[in-house]
Amino acid sequence: MKIYPLKDGDFSVDKNKNFTYLEDTGNDKNLKIAVQPFLIETAGNLVLLDAGLGWMENGIPKIHTNIIKAGFQPEDVKLAMLSHLHKDHINGLVNRAKNDWTLNFPNAEVYIQKREYDFALSKDGSPSFDLDALKFIVENANIIWMDSDKGSIISEIDFEVTGGHTPYHQVFWIKDNGETAFYGADNLPQMGYLNYQIAFKTDYDGKKAMEERIIWKKRAKEGQWKILLYHDIEIKIITLYDK
Repeated sequence: MKIYPLKDGDFSVDKNKNFTYLEDTGNDKNLKIAVQPFLIETAGNLVLLDAGLGWMENGIPKIHTNIIKAGFQPEDVKLAMLSHLHKDHINGLVNRAKNDWTLNFPNAEVYIQKREYDFALSKDGSPSFDLDALKFIVENANIIWMDSDKGSIISEIDFEVTGGHTPYHQVFWIKDNGETAFYGADNLPQMGYLNYQIAFKTDYDGKKAMEERIIWKKRAKEGQWKILLYHDIEIKIITLYDK
C-alpha cells in the first residue's frame, strides 16, 4: 500500500467558513487547519479519500497537480470515498475553472451515504455546505449510494457510519498486503484529537466522536494502523505503538 497526501494547503477559517491561505492572513485568531485528501494505491485500486476544497493554482485544480506529482493521472482514480459532505471535503470533485463545470475525476465511482446527503440538503444556507457543488456531483458523477451502517465496499475497503461530526459521518479502513490505513476524517482530523479526550461543541455529537476516538486509539496501537489526518498542519500520517 502506498499513501499520498494531496494537500490543498494550510488555511485560516473564519466563523462563516471562509478559507484563506495562512500565509495571506497574518496572525488572526481564526481556526488554523490543513486540508489534505489522501490517495491510496493498493494492489488493485487507486482510491481517493475525500476531495478537498477544489482549490485552483494557475488555472489547474490543485488536487490534479498533486496527483500528477504522485505519478498518476486524474483519470486513474477509480473510487472516491466521501466521509461527509462539508464543502472542504467534496469541492475538489468539481472543476470550476470555466463557466461550464466538469468533474475532476470522471472515471471514479463516488461513494456517498444517502442519509448524509439528505441531511446536507436540509442545511440550505449553512456556510459549511456548498449545495450547488453537491448537486452537480450527484447529477453528473457515477454515484454509489450507501445506506448501511457498516460493511465492505470491496475486499480492501471497510466502512462504518459513526456519526459524531455530522449525523451520518463515516470512516474507512483500507487493507492491503497486511497493512491497514484508517481514515477517521473529521472525527479524527488532527493528532491533538488523540492526545486529549474532548467532546467538541462544533460536532453534531461531540461525545459520540470522543468515545469513538478512545476505541480507535486502542485498536490502532494493537493493529499498528496508519492513521490519516485530514486537517493536521504538521502531521499527515501517524502509526501508534504500544510502549
